[in-house]
Amino acid sequence: MVLYLKCGSWLLIYVVYNIYGKNMADSNGKYSTLKVGVQANPHHRMEFPDGAWVKCKECGRTLYRDQLAENLYVCTYCACHLAMSITGRIRLLTDAGSFQEIDKELVSVDTLGFVDSKPYTARIAENKKKTGANDAVTCGSASLDGRKYMLGVMDFRYMGASMGSVVGEKITRLVEKATAEKCPVVLVTASGGARMQEGILSLMQMAKTSGALERHAEAGLGYIVLMTNPTYGGVTASFATLGDVILAEPRAMIGFAGPRVIQETTNSKLPENFQTAEFLLEKGLIDRVVERKNQRKELSLLLEAFGAPTV
Repeated sequence: MVLYLKCGSWLLIYVVYNIYGKNMADSNGKYSTLKVGVQANPHHRMEFPDGAWVKCKECGRTLYRDQLAENLYVCTYCACHLAMSITGRIRLLTDAGSFQEIDKELVSVDTLGFVDSKPYTARIAENKKKTGANDAVTCGSASLDGRKYMLGVMDFRYMGASMGSVVGEKITRLVEKATAEKCPVVLVTASGGARMQEGILSLMQMAKTSGALERHAEAGLGYIVLMTNPTYGGVTASFATLGDVILAEPRAMIGFAGPRVIQETTNSKLPENFQTAEFLLEKGLIDRVVERKNQRKELSLLLEAFGAPTV
């Protein structure tokens, strides 16, 4: 009886397949919902340009780039603050058309003739082509709500925004210009640290930028830092942590050495949320964690508090 039912079931499947199934299968024997004899029109296919979608690194959701840009590159699902372009950052923190770039012509040179997996000169050329910039920081004068200040924004896309001679020189000149014109200076940081391809010349930038900021402070002028993800190494150990007010974006990773290196070196378990902006706010290194949508207003209030001149 059981054998008969099994045979009957297989017979029923066989009959149904022969009547209907062949009409549902394509030429490769794979089932399709298309009707027999109907060809898909390639002109009716929905196509998206390359780069139209971005995957959130925090929650893994796929985000439409145009909508992400409207939301200041903050994930609408988990509020992760994704990387923002230099132009987007400048637009966010300045009055329209007020930013005037300075020292754009400065370029890195391969003084040491450094070669790792490729020559340093090749890396410079590649990153110029990728970012359209001569180096990892863009500096200039700007205004926000009619108050003048000097702004520097680091670009992590350019060799991890590592600090070489050009980065150090441009930041030093920016601070000195702010001191001469008696206005505050604002630096938006993101960096992996010193640029190893420039050796000791890179490390010298820590002292140079710090010296310029000390003279700026002696003149009684304000210095504001906005740390973004990630800010590490020699940048953290110099100008990024010398601000009169230090702001940071939510969940930004900030430190000198990375957490994995510290854990392996100390052979100890690190605290939860170690090196995040929220952790460092609790420990006192950071004054305030500010969401991107509030940064413009926050900076405007600080410029007013520091007595930034009106334009």
